Amino acid sequence: MRGMKIAVVGASGRMGRMIIESTLKDADAALVSAIDQAGTPAIGREAGELVGIPCPVPVTTDVEAGIAQADCLIDFTRPEGTLAHLDICRRHKVAIVIGTTGFDDHGKKSIVDAAREIPVVFAPNMSVGVNVVFKLLETATRILAEGYDIEIVEAHHRHKIDAPSGTALRMGEVVAQSLGRDLKACAVYGREGVTGERDPSTIGFATVRGGDIVGDHTVMYCGTGERVEISHKAGSRMPYALGSLRAARFLADKSSGLFDMQDVLGLR
Repeated sequence: MRGMKIAVVGASGRMGRMIIESTLKDADAALVSAIDQAGTPAIGREAGELVGIPCPVPVTTDVEAGIAQADCLIDFTRPEGTLAHLDICRRHKVAIVIGTTGFDDHGKKSIVDAAREIPVVFAPNMSVGVNVVFKLLETATRILAEGYDIEIVEAHHRHKIDAPSGTALRMGEVVAQSLGRDLKACAVYGREGVTGERDPSTIGFATVRGGDIVGDHTVMYCGTGERVEISHKAGSRMPYALGSLRAARFLADKSSGLFDMQDVLGLR
């Protein structure tokens, strides 16, 4: 069997299908498990049918067996599901790439704890382009630290269940860290009514949900007489799938540890 053995959960979902397609086209990876929830129409079908590429791997509900035969699980599901899958990965010493967002502090701690035993890539956005933007934000924020108000605007499809997006929050964390601030103390997540003048020490967030927007993110540095914007717009989910496979390959020689896409791309 060629390359790294990959398991995918949420196989029939939008991201699941993208990851399956990317894996089947990757010369260094092999799809060994496609897992989905009971009752999903895809159960029992061949994974290749979901993406129009021949592949006899069946879509199954057996999470334990599916993960056990893989080198790495790629998970873009929901926090409660990802944490359950994480426990199975720990038992079987299987690496995991986590693209799920919306974890609370307890969930994040569970990921940190698991990374002491298995290798984990946990990132709010797997896109190579977005992670380059994170790096650009560090530089821009240091230069524009004084005299510029910083606002973060993000837009996603109507089905997204968390807001602001994990990517927008990570952008805010990058900006806050570059300013020497704590995002929890300076973030403003909504404005309504008579709010008074803007506090220059804050970082504002605005959220748009509608249609089939894959993911748009813009950080605005608003000064006197000028505005600097750093943006990323995703035209499809393919960049996230390709990035997740790159992350899986990064974990191939790791026995444990917590990493993100900045580590995967060598941007530290």
